[in-house]
Amino acid sequence: MADYTVVIGNKNYSSWSLRGWLMARIANIEFDEVVIPLDLPETAASIRKHSPSGKVPVLLHRGLAVWESLSIAEYLNDLKPEAGLWPAAVAARAHARSVSAEMHAGFSDLRSNMPMNIRSSYKGKGMTPGVRADIERITGLWRDCRKRFAGAAPKDNGFLFGAIGAVDAMFAPVVTRFRTFGVPLDTDAEAYCAAIEAYPPMKEWTEAAKNEPWLIDSAELDK
Repeated sequence: MADYTVVIGNKNYSSWSLRGWLMARIANIEFDEVVIPLDLPETAASIRKHSPSGKVPVLLHRGLAVWESLSIAEYLNDLKPEAGLWPAAVAARAHARSVSAEMHAGFSDLRSNMPMNIRSSYKGKGMTPGVRADIERITGLWRDCRKRFAGAAPKDNGFLFGAIGAVDAMFAPVVTRFRTFGVPLDTDAEAYCAAIEAYPPMKEWTEAAKNEPWLIDSAELDK
């Protein structure tokens, strides 16, 4: 049994679970995984057994529960600073945290109209004026991060600050949304999405999501 446990919801639908899970993979820790199917009569009680907030993801470590994706990132960064969850340079680290916090708190139109559903395809659906504004802001953030910080990083693997980090975990579910809804992207945003998709843990998550048995009707827009 591993020292760590990551409690998550459905891999096909749970964007927050993906964020927390990816952060654990980026930190290169060994962890047990508990998947709690969402939107079932027993879901709330099952999550409450692990998470004080009643939400996923939650990281369990030696009797401690750490909930909320950004808190998981900070905790793992404290324990595993060598993993580089946040950039080493002060200015880059501050910027990465600001961008991550904006993702955590914002973009409600995108979330509402383009729910995460990895195994489905809804090209052309969900594009409201509010969603378009969210997309423009997100892709603008991506371009700015890459332009200002990626080139100065010790290694540039195509991620926002060069190497994979917590900020990329925060935006990974957005990449899946863009693919599900066929969002047209410029060359820079397309390259970033491709880097996220090629990251081995992301490929692992995507494959598992496509093979899950559960359905959440509210996220199945063709029903």
